[in-house]
Amino acid sequence: MSAVIDPLERIPLRGCLSKMAVEPGIADPDSDAEPAHYTLRVGEQRLDLNARLGEPLRLVWHGNIFCTHCGRRTRKSFAQGYCYPCFKSLAQCDTCIVKPETCHYFAGTCREPAWGERHCFRPHVVYLANSSGLKVGITRGTQIPTRWLDQGAIQALPILEVDTRQQSGFVEMLFKERVADRTNWRAMLKGEVEPLDLSAQRDRLFAQLESGFVPLRERFGADAFQRLDQRPRRFRYPVLEFPRKIASHNFDKQPEVAGTLLGMKGQYLMLDSGVINLRKFTGYEVSVM
Repeated sequence: MSAVIDPLERIPLRGCLSKMAVEPGIADPDSDAEPAHYTLRVGEQRLDLNARLGEPLRLVWHGNIFCTHCGRRTRKSFAQGYCYPCFKSLAQCDTCIVKPETCHYFAGTCREPAWGERHCFRPHVVYLANSSGLKVGITRGTQIPTRWLDQGAIQALPILEVDTRQQSGFVEMLFKERVADRTNWRAMLKGEVEPLDLSAQRDRLFAQLESGFVPLRERFGADAFQRLDQRPRRFRYPVLEFPRKIASHNFDKQPEVAGTLLGMKGQYLMLDSGVINLRKFTGYEVSVM
């Protein structure tokens, strides 16, 4: 069972980093923006980061990296937390996860067919989000709204549900003709993102890309792509002060990161000394004080 640490006790934590756990809270009565609540995960221990805002925070890397799948020690982390053998053998590390349209399951070359059946052959959602401007993305329905919070989105809107991950990849490729699929992390962290009318953007894109859906429906069937009629969701992040200039911390170059905690957005910690993407250092053994 994970131990939840009272931030006032200042008990050092030691263990391997995982990406921060983040979940939405209840929106304030005068706002429909859902507040994000962050928990730092260090081994089996947990630290409430929202409660540490405005206070000193220090992370020290001990030089060890452990694979998040097999647990072996590795000199280098691949794909955010894996040793090289796992990176080369696991289906979750294959290129088709990043580019679902390249799925090769039916070619008989899937690294782990059973894993693919559990994770890829289930409904996926195509969405629009606003993290540094308008972007398109895909995720499993079970990852909503975590996926959006991990990206630092201030707004998000599901627009389509499809039968498989591969199909979501083909739809994303279609939308990428008109809209970005990546986040400008520097703009996201500066907090200078203007709100968008995501419903209007959805309608515009559907009208522009209607002809592109014709071959997809012919290939997969008309019922494989279900349009969703949902309201956009809005999120706000626990940030006391956004950085004007982005300076990044990197454990590989600087094993100690310290400063006053100014906020969290996406998977970034914001300190007065700079920012650090904790997801990048999954599996790194650290102490946190």
